[in-house]
Amino acid sequence: MHNQLKISYLKIQDLAEADRPREKLMHKGSNSLSEAELIGILIGSGTKNMSAVSLAQLILKHYNNDLSELAKRSVKELQKFKGIGEAKAIAIVSAMELGRRRKEKEYTLKPKLTDAKRVYDLMKAELTDKLVEEFWVILLNQANYLIKKQRISTGGLASTIADPRIIFKAAIEHNSSGIILVHNHPSGNSQPSRSDIQLTERLIRSGKVLRISVLDHIIFTEDDYFSFVDNKLI
Repeated sequence: MHNQLKISYLKIQDLAEADRPREKLMHKGSNSLSEAELIGILIGSGTKNMSAVSLAQLILKHYNNDLSELAKRSVKELQKFKGIGEAKAIAIVSAMELGRRRKEKEYTLKPKLTDAKRVYDLMKAELTDKLVEEFWVILLNQANYLIKKQRISTGGLASTIADPRIIFKAAIEHNSSGIILVHNHPSGNSQPSRSDIQLTERLIRSGKVLRISVLDHIIFTEDDYFSFVDNKLI
């Protein structure tokens, strides 16, 4: 039992350099760190018997490993944990507040796309007055907030190439859980062609394999649009 406790309370300096949170962040990036390791960096040091990371694990466990619950705690409440003084508690509260503000700003600046009309309005700046077809993909997070809109290709008067590899590469790189396909018809006819329907079906199948949902395909014209979802083609 004594040996088990000794292993549990290893100090950070006793770890291999590659396993120390700061060094790990420097060499592998912040994404490689656990939540406890990130909080451990914030508080800097633990107690005589517990490393900063172990202390962070204890705090997270107390709040069911839920960062949203941790974010609700005050400086005084966090100071109840042995080893967390005022300065460390302030560091944790400040970091949680920064995360909240970032999320709030992100949702304020980036629209939530819940219907075809919003997508059409979003793409007006990109596709109005275009003389050739362009194919775009709109990348969304799990809550359907816009991550990015990205042009995939530019084609001729009547068609354009939409390479599934490029589309899903963009989605994966931006951690998108859903995509909306958009392309324009310079002819002014918003009805989908047979090739438009076949492409959409192929992309839906590919998305299922990658667990990335194709939420809609919008055909854009100057005065109108066609939504595959509204017309029950998805």
